[in-house]
Amino acid sequence: MKGQPLSRRGEGRISEGWSAKMAMAVAVAVARVWRPSRGLGRTGLPLLRLLGARGLARFHPHRWQQQQHFSSLDDKPQFPGASAEFIDKLEFIQPNVISGIPIYRVMDRQGQIINPSEDPHLPQEKVLKFYKSMTLLNTMDRILYESQRQGRISFYMTNYGEEGTHVGSAAALDDTDLVFGQYREAGVLMYRDYPLELFMAQCYGNVSDLGKGRQMPVHYGCRERHFVTISSPLATQIPQAVGAAYAAKRANANRVVICYFGEGAASEGDAHAGFNFAATLECPIIFFCRNNGYAISTPTSEQYRGDGIAARGPGYGILSIRVDGNDVFAVYNATKEARRRAVAENQPFLIEAMTYRIGHHSTSDDSSAYRSVDEVNYWDKQDHPISRLRHHLQSRGWWDDEQEKAWRKQSRKKMSGPSSFISEEGYWVPASEVCLRPCTYSKCSVMEAFEQAERKLKPNPSLIFSDVYQEMPAQLRKQQESLARHLQTYGEHYPLDHFEK
Repeated sequence: MKGQPLSRRGEGRISEGWSAKMAMAVAVAVARVWRPSRGLGRTGLPLLRLLGARGLARFHPHRWQQQQHFSSLDDKPQFPGASAEFIDKLEFIQPNVISGIPIYRVMDRQGQIINPSEDPHLPQEKVLKFYKSMTLLNTMDRILYESQRQGRISFYMTNYGEEGTHVGSAAALDDTDLVFGQYREAGVLMYRDYPLELFMAQCYGNVSDLGKGRQMPVHYGCRERHFVTISSPLATQIPQAVGAAYAAKRANANRVVICYFGEGAASEGDAHAGFNFAATLECPIIFFCRNNGYAISTPTSEQYRGDGIAARGPGYGILSIRVDGNDVFAVYNATKEARRRAVAENQPFLIEAMTYRIGHHSTSDDSSAYRSVDEVNYWDKQDHPISRLRHHLQSRGWWDDEQEKAWRKQSRKKMSGPSSFISEEGYWVPASEVCLRPCTYSKCSVMEAFEQAERKLKPNPSLIFSDVYQEMPAQLRKQQESLARHLQTYGEHYPLDHFEK
């Protein structure tokens, strides 16, 4: 009622007019509109103080003056969206405020350890596996690239120059850690002993292909090796990987998810969504960016204006590092530590591995149209990850020229998985079990595996309708029947003898 006293906690009673009551009422109402489920909250309280106190100050100005005991410059900001201090000078933040995020490395270009405290001190056997995995991947790339140029397969993407990013990161993970690749991470599967024959089968899309010939070449996947099947659309794996990491966190699975992508994919909206969700949900994930200089034909100078991809991490609240991707030990150390902390602390990490794509983007690309031969030759001859590791091995007496010559010859006769799926004991082995087992089957050369893959039949055309629904819907069954009638009528126009019956 008008003229009735208003009770305030800790203060007697004051007589208030309609102006003060209206100010208080408006403050409370506005605050509750903004925070209906939490009372006044942090947004409403300042407004309540402002409007309510101004109304009351007319009656008790000395009390309002007592509350206003600091100036605006000395006040600490209370905004919920940032942690910062007030300044009284107009100044925009410059994008080049620092000289650039440094690049962590362990070896120089001659393979010498720079700082002994950073040497991972890996056993000879493991370092040799690094080297042999990288060189075997290189050999496979050359054969399958040439096979595409001869028209034997439809498409291929090489990994030239980026082998160190694959092997160094894969070696630092546990075997059960889940991998989401982009399309240039074949070396991760290679290090996990994925049979060479299954690489070939996938690229040829024959009956031995675990994907039943329904994917483009180089779209590998293996459930037993915890490698999620590659998907063609760019960056779709990033938010998917975050979801998998969040599930692992909820399950207390003591595992990490690693998500590979190129710097070009980091321009996609999916990258923003993935980074932000991973940080806010505190997911055990490693974002591994292969910054190889080009997004197909677009150089990094035209992709972004900031300091690469690692510079974006702090903006999302993600611990980040930039490493020399041609230094397999630097990649190993960074990934090992990121994995340890991601699992222990449930937080994401961003690794930007600086490297160079020596090959064309794919067999559909001609990189000579947008970069010089001299540029490519520099990275191929002067700063190649395989050459750097070989120099290191030789300096430690673990490798010499004779071994190199013998291995180059042998790498074309490396264990490549089962010959026609026959184990050394003479037993037939199903494809799913081949994926699970390590490469301990009968020896055959890379070329022999290549020839076997080419000779095998393609999967039955009816399989394009399977493995989507548990029970095939009527519309899909209708399409399958339509294809069968078409092939029965016009089958002589198709190479059906190349397909499994």
